[in-house]
Amino acid sequence: MASLLPCGFAPWRIWGESNYLVERLIDTAAAEVGIDRIELRMRNIVPPSAMPYTTVMKQTYDSGDFAQVMKAALARADWAGFPARQAAAAKAGKRRGIGLAYYLEATGGAPTERAEIKFAEDGFVDVYVGTQSTGQGHETAYVQLTVDQLGIDGDKIRIRQGDTDTIPMGGGTGGARSLYSEGQAILLTAASVIEKGKAEAGEYLEAAVADIEFAAGKFSVVGTDRAVDIMTLAQVKPGALDTAEIAKIDAHTFTNGCHVAEVEIDPETGVVAIVKYVVIDDVGKAVNPMIVRGQVHGGVAQGVGQALLERVSYDPESGQLVAGSFMDYALPRADDLPDIVVEFIEIPCTTNPLGVKGAGEAGAVGSPPAVMNAIVDALKMDGVRTVDMPATPERVWEAIHHAKAA
Repeated sequence: MASLLPCGFAPWRIWGESNYLVERLIDTAAAEVGIDRIELRMRNIVPPSAMPYTTVMKQTYDSGDFAQVMKAALARADWAGFPARQAAAAKAGKRRGIGLAYYLEATGGAPTERAEIKFAEDGFVDVYVGTQSTGQGHETAYVQLTVDQLGIDGDKIRIRQGDTDTIPMGGGTGGARSLYSEGQAILLTAASVIEKGKAEAGEYLEAAVADIEFAAGKFSVVGTDRAVDIMTLAQVKPGALDTAEIAKIDAHTFTNGCHVAEVEIDPETGVVAIVKYVVIDDVGKAVNPMIVRGQVHGGVAQGVGQALLERVSYDPESGQLVAGSFMDYALPRADDLPDIVVEFIEIPCTTNPLGVKGAGEAGAVGSPPAVMNAIVDALKMDGVRTVDMPATPERVWEAIHHAKAA
């Protein structure tokens, strides 16, 4: 598996399809050679003691404890208790299976990112960013970072994005890069604001710049009670604290995690129900865990759709797309999805001051192989060795009956 084996890593990032291929291959290999599928993974895992680990493709994993993450996922999913649940399902005439997938994804992107902080006349602080949120919660995370650095009331911060008249450059959003890249730019810009502020506060407070310190949103003279808060100073010195900086992005981050899916199948109809789903992720430092969980939930839903429902179909004679609307193309709905448990083991990334690793695509990368490995596990008693995505009831039913005929 590309996330664990020392054989290498794709030069850009692992997409869901490649991770699917490798994870299905690992399960198939384990069955062929008679080694437990968990044991096969553990034998080939890169240990924490090998970090930083450079692959043959010259990608360097800076941090991670893959074994710890996998063991946590197995425990949370009660892998050890699965045989009893499988036996109970068999008594009810159902097939029950459990599967896992470990993923690792290179996240990051453009070599630079820009941020700008301006203190507006209306008493607000505008933070201009080169990324564009499409529902990921950038506005919340960026405000958190700015509050942490400058001690400003979050209600007084506005995130400005997507306007090329006011934002001259930016790497955009993609490849799970935004918090990692833009976050570094915000930190760098905030640090410059503070340095400018010390000079201005020294003049305002009639003290040497070397005697000015900044904490909790205030500039103060060391050893005295003389101070001025940053918002007041910005109003007294219009434009003096406004700053823009460009951060150089030197390395990728390597988010990773383990998905465990448990399914129950009705062999008479081929209908697959996902009855349990667990994700343990290492996204480095989770600045806003609720946002990350939401992104993982959405990614898992996307992956479940790919595994069970979604298919682009064309007429074989005309080449005409026949799945051109949602009446024909089956997106997952609420009743197609299980409760999704998402927990974190935070192993800080060492290549950026925030310690974060990108997480935007994590759910979609790990879910298809986890679900498909669970389906094949459920059907192995019927002689089924593989099922192609999407595992629709028709395909599952056919797989069972073809295996019996063979």
